[in-house]
Amino acid sequence: MASEDLSREIILDHYQNPRNHGRLEHPTLANRGHNPLCGDEIELSVGIDEEDQRIREIAFTGRGCSISQASASMMTDAVKGQTLDEAQEAVQRFAARMANREPPPAEMEEELDALQGVKRYPARVKCALLPWTTLRETVDLYRHRESSPVNGDGVVVDCADAP
Repeated sequence: MASEDLSREIILDHYQNPRNHGRLEHPTLANRGHNPLCGDEIELSVGIDEEDQRIREIAFTGRGCSISQASASMMTDAVKGQTLDEAQEAVQRFAARMANREPPPAEMEEELDALQGVKRYPARVKCALLPWTTLRETVDLYRHRESSPVNGDGVVVDCADAP
């Protein structure tokens, strides 16, 4: 099977059978990301282990194109169990790979390589990046949560959710 066909198949699988889809019942933090150019929306809910700053659970909901939703599914799989620092490094690596002009790899070493083909369509790169930038913002919100609004359940919420 050609690399391009395999990439499409992986993206379609994550879109039709998303991993970690839904909302956590008691997240440490919830945050939304939105791409106003195309209408893609992502909501992340993250459970963070306070002791070792590790993402113990993560889930997403949203609506939008297959690229944004598949990327969210892949991202949650990739960062689940990582420390916040490791997750931020993963975001930086993914964003850098999407920004470079190099062609997609001929052989896929990991599922995330399936999204590299999106670089051929510059308008779609933001679709793939949306969940990752939302995760970066979520980690930033968590790290600065003392000044963030908190709902009655003790969950930090983004400004779109604030009363």
